[in-house]
Amino acid sequence: MKEIRVHGRGGMGNVTAAELLAEAAFADGKYAQAFPFFGAERQGAPVVAFVRIDENPIRVRQQVYKPDYLIVQDVGLLYNADILKGLKPGGALVVNTTRPGEELPIGEGFKVYTVPALKVALEVIGRPIINVVMVGAFACATGLVRLESVTEAVKARFPGELGEKEALATLKACEQIGECG
Repeated sequence: MKEIRVHGRGGMGNVTAAELLAEAAFADGKYAQAFPFFGAERQGAPVVAFVRIDENPIRVRQQVYKPDYLIVQDVGLLYNADILKGLKPGGALVVNTTRPGEELPIGEGFKVYTVPALKVALEVIGRPIINVVMVGAFACATGLVRLESVTEAVKARFPGELGEKEALATLKACEQIGECG
């Protein structure tokens, strides 16, 4: 089983990102679950969502404490919160930033993929909505779900012109990663 934590702030679409990732896994014929963890936080407060993906039914029903992967939608959380806690040795992070991974406070033993998600979102979607961009980057970086499944999930969630733009943004995010898992 692969476990993912999605870190961001309230209003960034962390829960939607987790759900889209789970829907893409289902489309790939896998079992998945996605769920958030937040309380009465207001917009801008740190929020976490969780995803599990496996070839077998998932019986675990708790938060993800030892993730294989992190999706970091707000790079500032790397400096202000202990979001790396529990990340398995050799784990990977997909981080929304224009900076190279070696400049981030991550340390040794992890694979870091960076993507300028805000830039991609503004260019392709025309709005500063980065969650779908980050899911596309994650799919490309890890290979855990097919990018085609992500774009299908995006178009189903956001029909019409917005869905088409969001799907294109996932492809552009993949181009930014430069390599696939």
